Amino acid sequence: QVQLVEAGGGLVQAGGSLRLSCVASGSIFSRAVMRWYRQAPGKQRELVASIITGGWPNYADSVKGRFGISRDNAKNTVYLQMNSLKTEDTAVYYCNAAVRRDGVTNDYWGQGTQVTVSS
Repeated sequence: QVQLVEAGGGLVQAGGSLRLSCVASGSIFSRAVMRWYRQAPGKQRELVASIITGGWPNYADSVKGRFGISRDNAKNTVYLQMNSLKTEDTAVYYCNAAVRRDGVTNDYWGQGTQVTVSS
C-alpha cells in the first residue's frame, strides 16, 4: 500500500508563490508516474502537471509558464512550485501516484491540500 502525504498549501495573494510537496511511502516511487490534480468548488478534478523519472514534465495549458513540477526519488517526494498565482488557481490540490505492475495500473491519492489565492 502506498500512502501520499501532501503539504504546503495555504492562503496567498494573487501574484504570489507556493510550493507543494508530496511524500510517498513504500519503494515504488521511482517507478510511479507522479501527477498533481486540483479540484475547485463545483468543478471537476483536473490534471495540473505530471512527471516520470527521467522524462519531461507535462502541464495543463492553464499553468504553463507559471508552475513547475519536479521529483526527488531519493526523498520519495514530488513538488509543485506555483508562481504568479491567480485567483482561479484556488482549489484543493491532490497528489497522485500511478504504478503499473503485472499489466495493471494502480492509482494512489493523497488527502489533498487547500490552496486559496486572494485578489
